[in-house]
Formats: sequence, structure tokens, C-alpha cells
Amino acid sequence: MVAVPEGDTIHRLARRLDGALAGRVLARGRLDVPAHATADLAGYRVQGTATHGKHLLTRLSREGEELTLHTHLRMDGEWALLHPGRTLPRRVQPDVRALLVTDEGRTAAALRMPVVELLRTADEHEVVGHLGPDLLHGGFDAAEAVRRLAADPQRPLVAALLDQRVMAGLGNLWANELCYLSGVSPWTPVGEVDARRVVARAARALRYSAASPAGYQVTTGDTRPGRSHWVTGMAGEPCRRCGTTVQVVAEVPGDPGRRRTWWCPHCQPGPGPDR
Repeated sequence: MVAVPEGDTIHRLARRLDGALAGRVLARGRLDVPAHATADLAGYRVQGTATHGKHLLTRLSREGEELTLHTHLRMDGEWALLHPGRTLPRRVQPDVRALLVTDEGRTAAALRMPVVELLRTADEHEVVGHLGPDLLHGGFDAAEAVRRLAADPQRPLVAALLDQRVMAGLGNLWANELCYLSGVSPWTPVGEVDARRVVARAARALRYSAASPAGYQVTTGDTRPGRSHWVTGMAGEPCRRCGTTVQVVAEVPGDPGRRRTWWCPHCQPGPGPDR
């Protein structure tokens, strides 16, 4: 199952990028994408990497100029981090879309990265301004998230949770698990659930996952292999609570609100996928 990394994954990645780059000056910096092929980032100091939902914002400064390298992994991208003296294997060299090397020899390489943009830091709103409140931000606006979630009361809960314009950071795993933890079918209209409770549960779960070494994306409290989720990836297996067979419905290509969805018909009463 190929999936877009979720907000907690991206948050952890940003901390790893900070460990390799933050506070250091770039000896080399190139972007192997047509729009920025002539950009030279040598001499810029890396201020740090911030996140908004699934977006990475690596901020750079030099002589009063402030730039942001915006990257998004989607399904295929990754950041490879190398210690001084290490180099990328030759076989992945064609996959490099951004290469940052510090004056200490630390390397960060964006591989197969579908989104690589360089913009003024003051213009970050142009790439993340459309997103909803970020569940992992210290200033997370829960009231605004509740308002956005409840704005379309007929919308299926799972689709609303996947919409980054409602809340930024939730992906398919968390959308499915939150529906289970809320005790409702994924296709239950938003107007029939307690939006405040759903938002609070989402924020608590994602923050714990982002910060806990042992609790990363564990929703059952059981960290043993194959037992960390209630329904995600559990199709055909008995529900951990009631024993009912967990069901799954395939995603609808081109519809971001109808991804592959798992649910327990007994623990999650409500409408089915053909709603």
C-alpha cells in the first residue's frame, strides 16, 4: 500500500533536517528542477525547517535576503541525509532534485521530489495559505478547525478529515483510525458527529505520534508488530474489539476524498460506502 506521508511523519522529518542543516552555512546548494536550475544556494545559512501539514519549508538567509525551499514528498519523494565523508550511491544520482551540502560536509538530498520550489520567505502563504490549521502547530486554532469541519454537515466524515483545507496533517491512516475511535462509519455525515471532540482527538493523537519515540502512529496502544492499528490494513481480519470482520473499500482514482477505507461494521454503525 503506497501512501502519502502524514503530518506526524513530516514533522519528524523536519526535526531530522534541522539536526543536519539548521544553523549551518551551505557550501553547495543546487536545485535540479527546470524552474530553478540556475539557483545557487551556496553561502546561505539554514535557519531551520518548518512544516505546515505535509509541506516542508526550509528557510535560508544571506545578507538580509530570506528564501524558503518548499518541498512536498507526495507518494515518491524522500530526503536522504548523509554524514560528512559519505556520498550518494551512483544509482540514485539521477533522482536528485535538490542537493544541500553544509560547510561541515553534511548532505541533504531530495530524491524523486515532486514539489521543489524556491520563493521568498515572505511569500510562503502562496504555497500553504490555502491549508487549514496545522494540528501540530503550537498555536493550533481548534475553534477554526471545528468551524471548517462543521461547515458542510452533509459531507462524509472521512472525506472531511482528508481535506487539508479543513485541518492540515491528517492522511489516510489517521482518517480511518479517527473514524473508528469516534465510533461511527467513515461515511457518517459530519453534522451527525461531535466536531469538537473529533478535532480534539485528532490533535491529541497526531501530537503524541509526532513526539513519542515508541508511539509513532500507534492507535491501539499496542506497539507489537501488526497490532498497532484498529482497522487500517486489517481487511478480512477480526476487529480487535468485537471480532466482526473488518471491511475495506478501494479508493476512487482522482477523488482525494475517497481513498482506500477500512471499517468495522459493528463498532462503526452508519451509512456504507455507496452513500
